[in-house]
Formats: sequence, C-alpha cells, structure tokens
Amino acid sequence: MATETEAILAGVRQWAHENEVEVDAVENSQIAVVLPGEKKLKTTVSITVSARTVALQAFVIRHPDENAEEFNRWLLIKNMKPGPVSFGIDTLGDVYLGASVPRDRLLDELDSLLGAILAVADSSFNELLLIGFLTGMKKEWAWRISRGESTRNLAAFEDVLSGPDNEFLGKLEG
Repeated sequence: MATETEAILAGVRQWAHENEVEVDAVENSQIAVVLPGEKKLKTTVSITVSARTVALQAFVIRHPDENAEEFNRWLLIKNMKPGPVSFGIDTLGDVYLGASVPRDRLLDELDSLLGAILAVADSSFNELLLIGFLTGMKKEWAWRISRGESTRNLAAFEDVLSGPDNEFLGKLEG
C-alpha cells in the first residue's frame, strides 16, 4: 500500500503528465518538475513533502555581478506584494522562489502554485538581468558583434545593448 507521501508524489507525476511537463527527478519525498517559460526558458521547481507541509522551491537567477544593493532591494519590494510565492536568497546570494502549503492541500493547489512560480520567475527574469548583469551583457553583446556572432540570446535587450553608449563595442572595434 502506498504511503501518503507516495500518493502525493504520484499526484504530482500525474499533473506533470496531463500538462506535458517534464519530471526531472524523483526521490523518497521529493520531485522536481521543469516548467517551460518565455523570458526564463525553463524553471525547475523542487517539491519536497515533509510531515505537515510541502515546500516548493525554484531557482531563478544566480547572485548579481553588480548592483547587489539595488538587486536585493528590488527583491524585497517584490516580496511586499501579496501572493503565494516569495523571493529568497541562499548563502551565495543566488535567488530562489519559494512557497509552502499544507500537504493535504498540495494536489488541489498544485496548478495555481506552479503557475504563480512560473509567472513570477518569468516576469522577473529580464529585469533582474538588467539590474545585476548589465555590464557583462554589454561585453557579451560587443564581443558577439565584433565577431559576427549571433545576438539572438540577447535580442530582448537590443535597445539597451546596441546603442552608441556601449563602451565595450568601441574597445573591440578600436
């Protein structure tokens, strides 16, 4: 006979199958699903079943290369908005989204919780990139332009990166 935890994991697998979502890993009390996005191409959500609750956690973006204070301020301001998910950082400063629900409510709320995690991760991703990684993105854009490489992965930022104020392009061309 399946335990309650096994039944919850089976329910998550069934949800993933019905929604054509990849299941990345399954362990004794944990499962991970991979949600397809638009701006953030995929968001992997780890779902961990414990005695009373189920925790959902998704990696969003690594710690910023620059503007850490503004980056973290942005996260804190977003956490002020009510909703089922919140931002957190680990000891390295990498950014995650988290949610928690009583284990007996997970399967009823799974679709809305995963939808909320995906929506927040996807809608936040480009803004976090601009705040915390703009210098690196400008360098990469300039390097790609100077070598005739594709800039497709940076196309969403073309207005910011392609202007004459990109000092890195001048250094590579000059």
